[in-house]
Amino acid sequence: MAVMNELIPVSSVLVAASAGAITYGAVYPRAQIFGKTLCRSNSPRKLAITFDDGPNPSLTPKLLDLLEKYDAKATFFLIGKFARECPGLVRETAARGHLVANHTQTHPNLFWLSPASIKGELQQCTSVIGEILGAPPKWFRPPYGFRNPWVVPTAKEFSMRTVTWTLLPGDWKPRPLETLIQNMQPIANRAGQNRAHSRGTGDVLCLHDGGHRVQNSDRTNTLKALEYWLPRWRDLGLEFVTIKEAVSDPAH
Repeated sequence: MAVMNELIPVSSVLVAASAGAITYGAVYPRAQIFGKTLCRSNSPRKLAITFDDGPNPSLTPKLLDLLEKYDAKATFFLIGKFARECPGLVRETAARGHLVANHTQTHPNLFWLSPASIKGELQQCTSVIGEILGAPPKWFRPPYGFRNPWVVPTAKEFSMRTVTWTLLPGDWKPRPLETLIQNMQPIANRAGQNRAHSRGTGDVLCLHDGGHRVQNSDRTNTLKALEYWLPRWRDLGLEFVTIKEAVSDPAH
């Protein structure tokens, strides 16, 4: 009996391809389909350490002390509703030389929101930070890194650049310390490989000093993993910079 070859309709192929492109653009941190994002530093010697979901009174102060110990500057993407609860901690973060940035007001998945809802989330967080620090944030990270066609343009309306990452160790939920240390190993590997080079790009590391559902989330292992890695990364010649410094040329 002859077997007929079943042909997949061209329309089905196009729909599948479109769905794949949308998923890639929405989820993949380095995708630029839905607008330009910053996902790397401009030098292999620059490591931009970033933190999401704070401020967190139970951990952020300890983290600020640890960063100061290694002369490390970082970027903190704050949830507006938590920033409003901890204005003193927000001011301390900025006063200690770190960059304070926008991570929306309530941490929704922006992929599913309308342009008006996205604008509201960004505007509310920007207003909170502006009231506390006297100036609006210039940098923004979408929760989960998820974007739709309106996210990056909306951030641009508020004069903010959108930031993703090159490495996400997965500390947004409890993980063993050994797992986090291992998941952050690629930064050391690349630093070792690039030690003799000044050209190329560097990493943007996405960590979490808080939890988006409730305040005072336990991020102890994030702190301990950094206690392990900061001196080792420093010894490999990495410079710890804010996102702003990650894209700026060195002073002459």
